[in-house]
Amino acid sequence: MKDKPYKIKVSVSLDEDTIEKIKMLAENDDRTFSAYINKVLKDHIQNTNISNTSNN
Repeated sequence: MKDKPYKIKVSVSLDEDTIEKIKMLAENDDRTFSAYINKVLKDHIQNTNISNTSNN
C-alpha cells in the first residue's frame, strides 16, 4: 500500500464569495474543503505542465 503524502498546514486569505463557492463544490464532490482545494491545485499544476525544477 502506498503511503499518503505528508501534509503541511498553510494559511491563505480568500474572498468570502470564493470560500462559499469552494465549500459548495467540495460538498458536491463529497470532499472536505481542504481536500477539494488540494485536488484543484494538483489538477491545475498537472495541466500547466510545471516540472519539479525551480526558476529561482
